[in-house]
Amino acid sequence: MAGKKRKEFIQKLKSKYKLAIFNEQTYEEVLVLRLSRLNVFTLVGASAIVLIILVSLLIAFTGLREYIPGYPDANQRLLIVRNAQRVDSLYIELEKRNKFIENMQNILDGGVPESPDEPTMGDQEDAPSTTANNSMTDIEFSRSEEDSLFRALVEKEERFNVSDKPTRNSGQLLENTFLFTPLKGMVVNEFGDPRGHYGVDIVAGPGARVSAVMDGVVVFSGWTVETGYVIQLQHSNNLISMYKHNERLLKSTGEHVKAGEAIANVGNSGELTTGPHLHFELWYNGVPLDPQEYISF
Repeated sequence: MAGKKRKEFIQKLKSKYKLAIFNEQTYEEVLVLRLSRLNVFTLVGASAIVLIILVSLLIAFTGLREYIPGYPDANQRLLIVRNAQRVDSLYIELEKRNKFIENMQNILDGGVPESPDEPTMGDQEDAPSTTANNSMTDIEFSRSEEDSLFRALVEKEERFNVSDKPTRNSGQLLENTFLFTPLKGMVVNEFGDPRGHYGVDIVAGPGARVSAVMDGVVVFSGWTVETGYVIQLQHSNNLISMYKHNERLLKSTGEHVKAGEAIANVGNSGELTTGPHLHFELWYNGVPLDPQEYISF
């Protein structure tokens, strides 16, 4: 029964049909087509496949693909490429940082830092760790005659420089030196408190003028995390003055300044500050001095 129905269905598909088109006035046959259902299905299917292929090619090789929902446009593709490059650069920097940390840890443990040609730390886990230590302990240092003479000369020159406090000569040298007041205000933190305060804190209004105490050269003008905008001047007689927590710096490194010339504005920059003020330090031969002994604020 099922076979008979299958044969009837196949026969219907193969049955021929005549499609004739007549002229309405003369009843003359203009076009005659003889088709079967199978031919119609085949023709429609082939046309649909060709149409799908043509549409796919049109979308793939023209700008129409940018109108497809979810497909990135030119700007988005450019951003994707740039982000991929940034991620690659970040990965390289992380690898360098990790290698640096591993080398520092190796040095602290008494080992030898790796060279670029050596295997990674993971490959050396099974190697004996005492090789580097043995090689370091086998080194013998011998003092030559020239080294002994040089040591004796240095000790002779430095035998009087044994104190980190200001020498008496500093006061004598600065006694006849006029120091311009960097900022008129109230001193709230004095020199030499238990926390190692090497200067004085002078409170003033935001944006107040900060002046150079002497003629000098700017040796540093920039930003630090703890003290914010800092400017440092080198004066004669190995005297250095520092001005910290500024709002704005008016001079750059290498510039020459005159005594009393404006070099910055009072601010509240840096982490180690609780309000607008100037932290002023005075150093002589690498030793901090109490600015209140030489300047009237």
